[in-house]
Amino acid sequence: MSERILDPAREASPALLRLLAALASDAAERDKRGGTAKRERDLIRESGLLKLSIPGELGGAGADWTVIFDVVRRIAAVDSSLAHLFAFHHLMIATVQFFGTSEQTRRAMEKTAREDCFWGNAVNPKDARLRLRRDGESYRLVGVKSFCSGASDSDMLVVSALDEQQKLKIGAIPTRRDGIRIHDDWDNMGQRQTDSGSVSFDEVVVSDEELLVSPGPLGSPFAALRPCLAQLILVAIYAGLARGALDAAVAYVRELPSDGAARIGSDPFTLHAAGELWAQVCAAEALVDRAVRSFQQGWTRGDAITPQERGSISIDVATAKVASARAALDVGSQMFDIMGARATTSRAGLDRFWRNARTHTLHDPLDHKLKELGDFALNGIYPTPSFYS
Repeated sequence: MSERILDPAREASPALLRLLAALASDAAERDKRGGTAKRERDLIRESGLLKLSIPGELGGAGADWTVIFDVVRRIAAVDSSLAHLFAFHHLMIATVQFFGTSEQTRRAMEKTAREDCFWGNAVNPKDARLRLRRDGESYRLVGVKSFCSGASDSDMLVVSALDEQQKLKIGAIPTRRDGIRIHDDWDNMGQRQTDSGSVSFDEVVVSDEELLVSPGPLGSPFAALRPCLAQLILVAIYAGLARGALDAAVAYVRELPSDGAARIGSDPFTLHAAGELWAQVCAAEALVDRAVRSFQQGWTRGDAITPQERGSISIDVATAKVASARAALDVGSQMFDIMGARATTSRAGLDRFWRNARTHTLHDPLDHKLKELGDFALNGIYPTPSFYS
């Protein structure tokens, strides 16, 4: 990669600034259109961002998670759908590291760096319709998987299925393999360009070396960091949405005719509303920063991480999730208290911040996180590792 993405002071590189400007220029229009953001995905490929989490010796940028999540939040502030796809790409690469062998990890990273591969998701452990059966020296995938964010236009897929003993298996396979069909059936009110629809598998061949079985899902304290990373991605996107909504409201007011901007900017009730949103966004961002640092420390520990250390990370992530989800929902709605009725026009498309937040925050209910936090606060009990905790 010819340009650094971020310097130590977290200043965006020209490559990242160009990408952010391109995504922001037509985000509202693309939100209305939905469908696969092919051009924008290619811009991410060209930016070098897909190589961020790959070590330098394997052809990547060697960035740590504090840098990666800073980029996720910056993208989410202008286009949360593309931030979702970008972040899930890095989650899928990390999944190979969590569940696979060192050789599988090396091959996946070298291929990604060499070919600018974009990784997609077909995991969704709650959807048990996809089955994996032994077929001689290999396996076959048969069935359907839902909520497959980023599968469309991807080069590699991470897939979960139940084997003949009803055990969860995870593999990494090329998206264009015979028998894989990606359906254009994502038509939700938010996150409209995440292609989070379904994928069907018709006797898709999977080799032994493509199954990630060392140590396998949640097979060690380090492997159990994978759900923390997945949840932290949601957290970062929520925080980015909150910041993006606040920035959009401020920009809208400042772009009004001078008399209108002066009137709004001096109204005590509007100032009070803006102050409340500002405090909420900043608080969420601070908790996200803490959770990212906590996760990075655990990631650096690798296989030496203890269950207690992993539990502490999950608490930090859950705390940040509650704060950031509420911030995204509140700011996405209350931003209109600052801007006024004219800002609700369809042309402006400013409702997308709330719609994206409302859709994405339903991924798994906050009530579960609050229960876990309460159990820790009152009883000192860490959450039991699962695909959502």
